[in-house]
Amino acid sequence: MTQVTDHGGGVRSIRVPIPDNPLGTTLVHLVDTDLGPVLIDTGWDDPASWDALAAGLTACGVSVAEVHGVVITHHHPDHHGLSGQVREASGAWIAMHALDTAIVRRTRENRPDRWFSYMADKLASSGAPEEHVALLRAARTARLSTGLPAFTPALPDREIVPGELLDLAGRRLRAIWTPGHTPGHVCLHLEETHPAALPGNGRLFSGDHLLPRITPHIGLYEDPDDATVADPLGDYLDALERVGRLNPAEVLPAHQHAFTDAPGRVRELLAHHEDRLTGLLALLSTPLTSWQLAERMEWNRPWDQIPFTSRNIAVSEAEAHVRRLVKLGRAEAVTGSDPVTYVAL
Repeated sequence: MTQVTDHGGGVRSIRVPIPDNPLGTTLVHLVDTDLGPVLIDTGWDDPASWDALAAGLTACGVSVAEVHGVVITHHHPDHHGLSGQVREASGAWIAMHALDTAIVRRTRENRPDRWFSYMADKLASSGAPEEHVALLRAARTARLSTGLPAFTPALPDREIVPGELLDLAGRRLRAIWTPGHTPGHVCLHLEETHPAALPGNGRLFSGDHLLPRITPHIGLYEDPDDATVADPLGDYLDALERVGRLNPAEVLPAHQHAFTDAPGRVRELLAHHEDRLTGLLALLSTPLTSWQLAERMEWNRPWDQIPFTSRNIAVSEAEAHVRRLVKLGRAEAVTGSDPVTYVAL
């Protein structure tokens, strides 16, 4: 597979591998500016990924040391993982939306045992069986006994402000807040005439918000100290419609490949989630916990073949969908249920 793709107009993408992940690679985009190259995302923090990023930059005619800035679409490690190494090698600034920066800060400041305890409690309240929760508690004990270091992603030093142009010399790159996949996910609209004269409004770096063939995970990123009940799926659907109305000539996502017809892809994703919500309503003809919903939902493989970590992600997505139904008045939590069960109205 070609490592570097030239999209024209001073924009290229570099395929950076994600270790042990079916997605395969992150598309790190390189944008030329008057003050030097700027990266949009960086890839996973792994030696092979770093080597691929460095080799890709060399193939583009630049070195890591020449990188002027790093713009992060969202905090996930396949996007933000190498940002710290890039900054150490080049002195580049790192920009991220404030809500995702807050998650990075919590990750850096919270003790690992607190995270494990919080996740175990969340899983128990979702109806996860004790044998599943016990695995997480065992991982917590093992981590504490081995003294493994905490996960410390790089703390950004610039804030991406929705609706504003980023400070990129010679470029008009406007931030569009697209929460859902993460609270602070942003797409980045390159306001220009398409270099191949494709019809539409410039180009869109879509991160994980809009992908050509798969749907991004919609889960929960809650602060243990904040009791606010979020509606990430509602946020995502609203942001999808905004991006569809933008009608970019071309979408440059962080996975898979570039594509056109953003409005058409948006319609497909909106229909997908409406179908999923309709299916959940049918399941909720009898009260079910978020875990029981996840067991019955359709995934890319049978439930008994889904590994431990992916089950946690699936339960988070199930809860995000049922919260949307509750907000729409189509389902409700059963009073007094523990763990909480939901039923259709």
